[in-house]
Amino acid sequence: MTSTDAAKSPPEERPGVDPSGSAGLGLIGWGRWFWRTLTSMRTALILLFLFALAAVPGSTFPQRLVDASAVARYYEDNPVLAEWLDRLWLFDVFRAPWFAAIYLLLFVSLIGCIVPRAGAYLRELRRDPPAPPRNLSRLPQHAAIELDGHDTVQHVADLAARLRRRRFRVATGPDWVAAEKGYLREAGNLLFHIALLGMLVAVAVGSVYGYRGNVLIIEGNGFANTVAAYDRYMPGPQVSAESLEPFSFQLDEFEVAYVLQGDRRGQVLDYTAKLTVHDSPDAPARPYTLKVNEPLNVNGTQTYLIGHGYAPTFTVHDGNGDVAFEGAVPCLTENVSTFAGECTIKVPDAKPEQLGLSVRFLPTTVELEDGTFVSAFPGALNPTAQIRAFAGDLGLSSGVPQSVYLFDSERLKKMKPLVMKAEPLQVGESIELPDGAGKVTFTGVKEWASLQIAYDPGRHAALVSAIVAIAGLVLSLTVRRRRVWVRLADGERGTTAQVGGLTRTEGGAPGFEEEFAEIVTALGAGSRGMRGNKDA
Repeated sequence: MTSTDAAKSPPEERPGVDPSGSAGLGLIGWGRWFWRTLTSMRTALILLFLFALAAVPGSTFPQRLVDASAVARYYEDNPVLAEWLDRLWLFDVFRAPWFAAIYLLLFVSLIGCIVPRAGAYLRELRRDPPAPPRNLSRLPQHAAIELDGHDTVQHVADLAARLRRRRFRVATGPDWVAAEKGYLREAGNLLFHIALLGMLVAVAVGSVYGYRGNVLIIEGNGFANTVAAYDRYMPGPQVSAESLEPFSFQLDEFEVAYVLQGDRRGQVLDYTAKLTVHDSPDAPARPYTLKVNEPLNVNGTQTYLIGHGYAPTFTVHDGNGDVAFEGAVPCLTENVSTFAGECTIKVPDAKPEQLGLSVRFLPTTVELEDGTFVSAFPGALNPTAQIRAFAGDLGLSSGVPQSVYLFDSERLKKMKPLVMKAEPLQVGESIELPDGAGKVTFTGVKEWASLQIAYDPGRHAALVSAIVAIAGLVLSLTVRRRRVWVRLADGERGTTAQVGGLTRTEGGAPGFEEEFAEIVTALGAGSRGMRGNKDA
């Protein structure tokens, strides 16, 4: 069959052609297409945009990694929505599988972009500037210079030397000079992408060899850096219990300064947590003042202050008159402007029945006209506690985990209500529970601090990568790639030098006009003069 006959034959009779009309790429063909698509600059930019977009929920919704109590409050306020958000990993965005997929694809795409571009850039660095075009007057920038004498070789050497002094890379021919400048633009572009890759690697190293943990500490209590002491502990795959830095500290006092007057009344001025720190079990104690932007650093392990709240103290006597509970109870803040909060006290040792107390804590209590009580200021100027009490099985022996900050609503429905509405208790006041169930005394107010302890071995590398990325971006945005050519020809009174210039940076022509004029002036220095046209 001739080629003409094959072209006229139906598709099903042509070798290698799919009768459906689509070209059969095969496994290797599809693989090449996927790789070219993944490693294209367009795909890298799309993935970078998706990477930034995927991080938005991490700042929109509370994250367990940062503040587990805020997630608990979200569950309390929006239980149905919170359950769906949790299924989509929106409370753990940076540990979500879809976030990891974007992260890995971006990592591979950047490698696929950088490697061939770096090779092309190195080859270009070794290549001389190209010879000038035949007609330089057609270039956007051009001029003519009259040089003294007819020594073309000397003129070529002289012009090349002047261009080199202006930091151009120069190539010469018998009667021409080619110069190019601005190679740092592509170097900055490569630096930017390499720095992005370095940041991804640094984040990965921190995730694998680092750890984070959250802990809530009440004034007067301490913390030792062990796995059991954390409220929430998130180690990397290569982290063991022995990897933790063996330091400890005690929260001696927590202070908050507020604006007392004016339109900004009640806003926070400063948080201060006063600690007593032991850098190791044998190290002497040292004081440290922990603030929001001043973390405690012990051999690379950093402790950050991320939140605070109130922890009123209570004493609970059961029906037999015995002390069944005594201590501070951390409250979840309901209103961040007034710090009114809800506290949960579970008393499984009370007799004859277990007790559950739901406490509404008001730091600065005022009574409204309708008889309700609210907090008017976040500072504890007039603290009170309103008690709701229940009796019955708390379900703690069932083996099902329970929150220490909240009651299980279904379990609470099965318990007997004892007190549902009571007057706010001042510090030192008590309330007698009905049916001889016991007595609750409001004994005082402490504060709690929410801390995050983190070890990230990749954070310094991430900082260096960020600085390099900024430097590369500045280079790629400010440096212009441009070329200058000179072609010599004999004239009646000497040598005529045709000079042409071209910028290879889109939008860089306006800035190049002034530089080109300076270059022409420098090339013609000491000669009879120059002439040009309106484009020059």
